[in-house]
Formats: sequence, C-alpha cells, structure tokens
Amino acid sequence: MLILTRKVGETIWINDDIEITINEIKGDQVKIGINAPRTMEILRGELRTEVSSANTEAVTTKLPNFKDS
Repeated sequence: MLILTRKVGETIWINDDIEITINEIKGDQVKIGINAPRTMEILRGELRTEVSSANTEAVTTKLPNFKDS
C-alpha cells in the first residue's frame, strides 16, 4: 500500500487517466474528487463489500435449485 500526504487542492494521478483531488478536510473526514473515464467502475469500500456479500448470498441461495433440475 502506498501512503501519501496531500493538502487541499493537491492531486494524485494513477496512470495517465485517473486524477484524485483532495477537495476538503474537516476533522477526520476527507472529501476527494475522482476524475476517471466513465467506463471505469468506482465504488466505496463498504458498498463493494455489500455487493460482494449480496452476490455470494444470491449464488448460494440459487444452487439448490440447479441441483434439483
């Protein structure tokens, strides 16, 4: 993991097409802006975990139906 220190208005680039900008810092929260191609999926960590859990649950719930066929 790369850890960087940034101030408001400073940016981080990933490859040539993703720019992350620090927009605001208030206490223990940081607001960031992400400029990336629309084709790139960007999810918050907690949302990604929820989606993954829901997908796993859907697959394991459907498996018995496939065995009965």
